[in-house]
Parts: sequence; structure tokens; C-alpha cells
Amino acid sequence: MIQPGVYNLLKVNRKVDFGFYLDDGNEGILLPKRFAPPTIRIGDELEVFLYHDSDGRIIATTQKPKGIVGDIVLLKAVTVTPAGAFLDWGLMKDLFVAKSQQLTGMHVGGEYLVKIYLDKQTNRIAATEKIEFQLSNDELTVKEMEPVDLIVYRRSDIGYVCIINNLHTGVLHFNQVYQDINIGDQLKGYIRSIKPENKIDLVLGKPGYQRVEDEAGKVLRLLTEHNGFLPYHDKSSPEDIYAFFAMSKKTFKMTTGALYKQHKIEFTSDGIKLVQ
Repeated sequence: MIQPGVYNLLKVNRKVDFGFYLDDGNEGILLPKRFAPPTIRIGDELEVFLYHDSDGRIIATTQKPKGIVGDIVLLKAVTVTPAGAFLDWGLMKDLFVAKSQQLTGMHVGGEYLVKIYLDKQTNRIAATEKIEFQLSNDELTVKEMEPVDLIVYRRSDIGYVCIINNLHTGVLHFNQVYQDINIGDQLKGYIRSIKPENKIDLVLGKPGYQRVEDEAGKVLRLLTEHNGFLPYHDKSSPEDIYAFFAMSKKTFKMTTGALYKQHKIEFTSDGIKLVQ
């Protein structure tokens, strides 16, 4: 059963002058010639994205949209009409956001965080800015220290509110942010803690020593690039450490401690030294 708004694996049924028809169990779905791979043959199976053309017909493409049904993505408005706005999502036909699905009104050139969905009434793919009511922490599907996918949703007084796995919300506190982030950024993180009323605190990167293992390679590489010595230690300021290593001081201390135990570095009075 075919599904518009997502990727489908379909078999090439027949060729016509303007493209190929893919088998959907009925009359077939057109894959326009300009989107067909040069080596395509009858009987081949292709992974294609299905959406509606301007006449409401389902059409196939090998183009990759910036999001599929269910995704939350940051998209730019390219056209605004009294009925709604059209967003660039990487396909020939832009993605429609009805005026009733906008929060404060969209403007050409503006970037907006939206969720892509399949409209039940029209069976067409559309987008909405009204994401908040679709997110809930009432019944959590995550636990502490679990790696999660994050989307930066909005800025608050204490940090950045992030969408977790497209389902929940949590806070990435300012004192846990060691990089430039913007609304709509897609990041990897983990659940630091779950507080009363299912309020979630987040941290970027990987939990515990999994993160240290990633950072250890960076420290060793930087040592090698600087003749085996770096003037950073546990007395260095967090700002200096982040400016050079792009990691927090806590992560730096955990990483260098692990490397010391592995006899890969030495601590000196004024820095760290690579063990030859």
C-alpha cells in the first residue's frame, strides 16, 4: 500500500516518452523523466518519495525533501498568499501551511519550525507551526542517560527548550551549552535527569564515558599537532578549555584522566604531554 509523504519502494512498470510509471497496483504512479536514474530499467525497484502535484495527483521523485511526514524541520517561506504560505522543502512543489496553521503569520524569507503531516480531509501533505499541543511529557518514552534526538524549539529564561524524539520537551540549560546553537538545529544529546512532573533536563553529546571515548581521540590528535604538548590543565579556565578543545572543563578532566590511566599522556606543572 502506497503512502504519500514518505519513501516507498516501487517497481518500474512501463516506460513512456515523459518518464516511467511505477507499479502501485492500479494505473501506476508517474516518475518524471528528469528524476529517473540514467540506468533505470523495466522491473527495477526504486526508492522514491511520493507527493501530490498541482492537480492533486500522486507523483514520484528521486529528489530528497528536507523532511517527510512526521518530521519537525526548519523551512523558509518562499511565497505568502491570503490562504497561507508556501515553504521550500527541497522539491519542485513547495509545502503549504494554511493560515489557520500559523502562529503569528509568515513572511517571505522567514524561517519557521514546522511539523509535516498528512491532512486527513484532503489526503495531501501539509505543514503546521502548531507543534506544542502535539508534544507531551505525560507518558514518557525515555529514561535518564538515554541518548536522544533533539530539535532546538525556543529560548527560555533558563536555557533552550528542545523537542525530544519528536515526542517530548526538555530543557538544555545555558550552563550546559558549549557551542553556538539556533532555533531549528538538530542535535544529538541525552537525558540528564527527569524531575517531578516529568520535567526533563538535557545535555548535548553522549552520556558518561561514551562521550569521553569520542573526545579522547580529539585530545590525542591536538597533542600530536602541537609537538606532543598542550598548556592546558585542571587550573585552566573553562572558557580557555572550550575555546581550544570545544568541550566543557568537566569533559576535559574526564578525558585527560582516562588518557592518563591508559598511559597515553602525562600531567606536567603547566599542561599535558603526550607519552611517546
